[in-house]
Amino acid sequence: MLIPCIDLQSGQAVQLVRGRRRELAVPDVFAQLDKFAHYSWLHIIDLDAAMDKGDNNTLVEALATRARRKYRMKLRVGGGVRTIARARRLIRCGATQIIIGSAVFSGGRLNLRFLRALSRAVPRTRIVIALDTYRGKIAIHGWRRSVAFHPSEVMSRLEPLCSAFLCTDVDREGTLSGANLAYFANLRAATRHPIIAAGGIRTHREVSRLGKLNIDAAVGMALYKNLLT
Repeated sequence: MLIPCIDLQSGQAVQLVRGRRRELAVPDVFAQLDKFAHYSWLHIIDLDAAMDKGDNNTLVEALATRARRKYRMKLRVGGGVRTIARARRLIRCGATQIIIGSAVFSGGRLNLRFLRALSRAVPRTRIVIALDTYRGKIAIHGWRRSVAFHPSEVMSRLEPLCSAFLCTDVDREGTLSGANLAYFANLRAATRHPIIAAGGIRTHREVSRLGKLNIDAAVGMALYKNLLT
């Protein structure tokens, strides 16, 4: 399944290359949402919140409300979700699932205490853990920091605390260089949980090959540049 992404920065829908260089920006975020209306799932990521550079809370909630009420879309919302209060707020505004990334780790270790508290406050079926990698290590805080783990090393310990994993190959994110299918196949072998892959995806063939691995594809740049329709 192909899932479109709306990444928010300074009130705009943006696409970044490897999480650093802005390649494009769409000021009319709601028009972008309208273009994605025929998809069943949507990802909304607040990049400013993820990078500790403010937030787009009002815009996130407005997008979530419109997507859910007008288009009946299912939503995964992430970016700076580091407290139980924020997780609950996103669910109240319409998120089907929330994406937890940086808060999964504390001091370079798994933050199991927080995750257990979160799974008591929020149904586990509504929690997705982001295990994004940059140069072979899990990247956190807007992909600006890293911890000395590979996703396959921690998935089994995290499975009881979430319902799926979002795995972004940051080295290829926004590059349109093609998905690293061997990498995602390796992750598929490490967990029975659903996986959502992102990073470099540019063709329907890649989406199809990921689908054969029982992996969904979260796509940004290729949709914004009309390479996938």
